[in-house]
Amino acid sequence: MFQRRSSIAIACVTLLFCSSLVAQKKDEKKQDEAQKKEVQNLVKLADDAAAGQGAAPNDLSLAWVREDVLKAQGNKQYIPFIVTVDPAKVTTGNLAFYWRVISKNAQPTATTGEANDKKDDKDKDKDKDKKKSDYAYEDVAFIPVTTGQPGPMRIARSFTVGAGAYDVVRIAKEFGAQAQKNGPPAKTAILKHTVNVPHVWNGELSTSSVIIAQRIDPVPAPLTPQQQADRPYALGQMEIVPQTDMAFSKKQELSTFMLVYNPKTDSANKPDVVVEYNFHAKSGNDWKFFNKTNPQNLNAQTLPPQFDLAAGHQLQSGQAVPLASFPEGEYKLEIKVTDKVANKTLTRDVFFTVTAS
Repeated sequence: MFQRRSSIAIACVTLLFCSSLVAQKKDEKKQDEAQKKEVQNLVKLADDAAAGQGAAPNDLSLAWVREDVLKAQGNKQYIPFIVTVDPAKVTTGNLAFYWRVISKNAQPTATTGEANDKKDDKDKDKDKDKKKSDYAYEDVAFIPVTTGQPGPMRIARSFTVGAGAYDVVRIAKEFGAQAQKNGPPAKTAILKHTVNVPHVWNGELSTSSVIIAQRIDPVPAPLTPQQQADRPYALGQMEIVPQTDMAFSKKQELSTFMLVYNPKTDSANKPDVVVEYNFHAKSGNDWKFFNKTNPQNLNAQTLPPQFDLAAGHQLQSGQAVPLASFPEGEYKLEIKVTDKVANKTLTRDVFFTVTAS
């Protein structure tokens, strides 16, 4: 009897587990179908926005914050970016977020006139595929939203493109259980702007964007592809949390991060680069020198012995400067990069303000 009851109990547990698994798979299938349908809606919205049809809604206070340019692979540039939405305006608990990158140099593929009317279905399908190929990049994410959190909610994602000018369309739309047929229309926000991506693979002295970091955290283990997509500012063994507000109190630090690209190397196969940080204060319509930090030397004496640009090692520069001695006002940080081997120099400017608190 004991053995038999045990077998029955095991069978019941197995049956319950199987029933739960079946229900879970049905829920996942239903969710997948809902997401596919939502993607179609987002694509249609992006098509209309790209064509300039109608006013762009902004029910969710979608706002562009920043984008940055870093070297990717295959002669392309990696563009992590940040936008924000107002989480208090999201009633469904989830957002569908879609972004499309359209080259401004792409040739139009749509055809008009009588010849277009005579195309058969196969030709129309080819036109659709050709038109879609003009997108330099597109992607979608479904993002949970915690209502009640203070301040704007950051959404960080990325795209990878070649050098050039691009129109970027970003769409945020409510998605979830409360977006019912008989309920109010899902809140939607559409944001479009132009991004100019420089060429950092041309062999000329260049840099990444200067990223002002709120903090830099270690990444203890490699990220999965999904984690990397969710955290585009995770770069190798570190993750940068960018500062999005360029107003600092005197109690804070100005922390910079930058990568130097394409320096020439000396006979020891090492670069010889000097990075100078000069601060200028706004005085009327002019900028007057305020102070500077010690130059940063990146050469055979300061770099690790195993440092090798050919092996993909990154030449990194950055400083954390306390702002306690800075009077309140507007400032420009001029970062001067000198490649002593190539005898070339470039500058990057960062503008910020210092407040009492």
